[in-house]
Amino acid sequence: MAAGEQQLNVVPTDGTNTCSEPVPDAAPPKRGRHRRLRWIAISAALLLLVVIGGAAGTFYYFVHAVDSRVGRVQAFDQIPARDRPQKAAVAADAMNFLILGSDSRDLENTTGSRSDTIILLHIDKDHTGADLVSIPRDTWVHIPKSPAGPYGNTDAKINAAYAWGGVPLTVQTVEKFTGVYIDHVVLIDFAGFKEIIDKLGGVEINVEKSFTSTHSLNANSIRHFNAGPQLLDGAAALDYARERYAFADGDFARIRHQQQLINAVLDRATSGGLPTNPAKLHAFLEACAASIVVDSTLNIRNTAWELRHLGSADLHFYTNPSSGIGRVGSQSVVFPDRARAKDAFDAIRLDRPLPASIPAN
Repeated sequence: MAAGEQQLNVVPTDGTNTCSEPVPDAAPPKRGRHRRLRWIAISAALLLLVVIGGAAGTFYYFVHAVDSRVGRVQAFDQIPARDRPQKAAVAADAMNFLILGSDSRDLENTTGSRSDTIILLHIDKDHTGADLVSIPRDTWVHIPKSPAGPYGNTDAKINAAYAWGGVPLTVQTVEKFTGVYIDHVVLIDFAGFKEIIDKLGGVEINVEKSFTSTHSLNANSIRHFNAGPQLLDGAAALDYARERYAFADGDFARIRHQQQLINAVLDRATSGGLPTNPAKLHAFLEACAASIVVDSTLNIRNTAWELRHLGSADLHFYTNPSSGIGRVGSQSVVFPDRARAKDAFDAIRLDRPLPASIPAN
């Protein structure tokens, strides 16, 4: 093997757990109790905001309570226009969001941070349905050169992009991988999403099988889940959605549970009288406003109004197709099935239904 060449070994994705070794040349992640927490930065955050905001009698309250409180980030300024994909004319009125999970709201501190959750959210041109494609964080892709630092211009796990160049490099990496133009970016922090769930009074989750999490938010890091439907508070819900070591398919199980939680949170927020209960609504909106960051170009008021009819029944969940789990050097990685992924992202780019070869989760 030539000097500098890395050996690639691929194994099927049936029952192999993934691990998350450091990406090459990336700064080491921050130490501390919460370093390994895999909170869910999911599109439900924005969807919750826009659905509740568009509900009758709450729209202007939403705008005043949330719009001025949400953090902003420059997501696109550093990306050369020539390097961005073109948005197809047929999809001009569609909306593409990049949903990222980060371990900090400190937008200037990207060293060692990872985007543990990466979701491409596509809202069709009629704004009546949404496709959400989760991209496993260990997906092996090409990361462009970072305009803000020495990293990039190499193949690596997709979550290295955030560590190397923050939001702009992550947008550029996802656009290059998918060919889909990103209109907006939403970030959510771990602790904040936990509070959002608690303000909702918990969420109802049907646990697929009994398991024990050994990376829990509990003081002893242990939490057991019994199979069956149950009401989970914020900490328990996050433990459920971030666990991967207890499952044979590892990160793919974690993605399924994240998507399950999206529906549960959205159902909870749009039922039970939340839009008509001023005290609960205020607490919920305060938690949302403190927990999300959006790109500087997003008009929250207009987006809320345009998406006011969306609910959990209108969401369709997918996972980026993979050809197997394997190793590149010392790293465990997910190899994308590029042919099927191209079919999926071409459909999104052209605002068409995803093909049957991309089964919904």
